[in-house]
Amino acid sequence: MSRRSSSWARSTCSASSGYHPETGKRIIKNVLGKTQAECKTKLKKAIEESKALDISRANEYTVATWLRTWFELYAKPHIRPSTMNYYHRNIEQHVAPAIGDIPLNKLTTRDLQKLYNDLQSNGRLRKVQKKKKPGLSNSTVRGIHMMLHNALDRAVKEKLILSNPT
Repeated sequence: MSRRSSSWARSTCSASSGYHPETGKRIIKNVLGKTQAECKTKLKKAIEESKALDISRANEYTVATWLRTWFELYAKPHIRPSTMNYYHRNIEQHVAPAIGDIPLNKLTTRDLQKLYNDLQSNGRLRKVQKKKKPGLSNSTVRGIHMMLHNALDRAVKEKLILSNPT
């Protein structure tokens, strides 16, 4: 661990938290703190968080690929056929086109909120849009949220992301 002082009276601590499994490069964690003690506690927390992730698999999934994997492995065996169709339709028609390209470990609460707002304002498919309002109902958006929450909870358990952004 190294310590550096600056003219702003802050301490900087850095330490190695291991090596990247694919590149072999050292993973360095840097933190700032007002005192050296605060800096050390922040550094310990940062190292623990980085070790909690499975780095070799964390960059493997986008939101769309993880949702499809979650659906096939975890959701499909335990749900009724009508729920299975509902989940599949929501993944393919609403979630994957909107946020499917985002890497799973880069997904934020802001991305999800934009998705929910967009679905409420103009999420309805064009073939049905002539008869009804252009947005989806609150209960449909809530159902999509619950599905995403379950899928992202499983990603946390699989150590693909640190916390659930929903």
